[in-house]
Amino acid sequence: MNEPGRMLRIIVADDQASVREGLVVLLGALPDIEVVASAADGRQAVELVAQHRPDAILLDLHMPVLDGIEATKLLVAEHPQVAVVVLTTYLDDTSVMDALRAGARSYLTKDADRKDIAHALRAAADGLAVFDPRVHATLLNAASGFGAERDDEDALGEPAGGQAAPDGLTQREAEILGLVAKGLTNPEIADRLFVSTLTVKSHVNRIFSKTGSRDRAAAIGYAYRHGLAE
Repeated sequence: MNEPGRMLRIIVADDQASVREGLVVLLGALPDIEVVASAADGRQAVELVAQHRPDAILLDLHMPVLDGIEATKLLVAEHPQVAVVVLTTYLDDTSVMDALRAGARSYLTKDADRKDIAHALRAAADGLAVFDPRVHATLLNAASGFGAERDDEDALGEPAGGQAAPDGLTQREAEILGLVAKGLTNPEIADRLFVSTLTVKSHVNRIFSKTGSRDRAAAIGYAYRHGLAE
């Protein structure tokens, strides 16, 4: 519990130096917040938390070495007393749900002002959750079954036919790759699957990474070679 009048000790983690340094200055200027350290990647963030034992950490999601999701999982497992507040540019369904499942207590976007960020940090340190208003919409969509992965995608990530998809593709990724192979755009795929375009984009990026594809044409070739295209 963050006692009234007690200095709130925080760490800022963001791979963009200008953003990180700006947050350190903005938040450090507040009378009841002390920025004890700043990190340029997720691994450094975990190490600094172990060293400084802050009340909360302000964490970007997409960072090198160890991304924000994996960093959050480690922090929650190793330092459960430290509140994780995500501050990111990403509002897609997958990023939001992955962060919250990993144990993030609050989720803000980078257009939040200093007052909102400070409030979220204090609230998180007190065990409360604060979300960007747009995140509420994502959570409502997920609760109604539209924003997150479909229930028919099991933990093993197997395609509908029961055979394991190649290169670690999940059922949803294999499904989206098949739609890409049909020539559908991201918005068209989003309409077909009742998810957001940002969610589809996130899946497509992971498909590119897993399949070693540089672009959609390469991914389509991969789909045909592996029997994922009709």
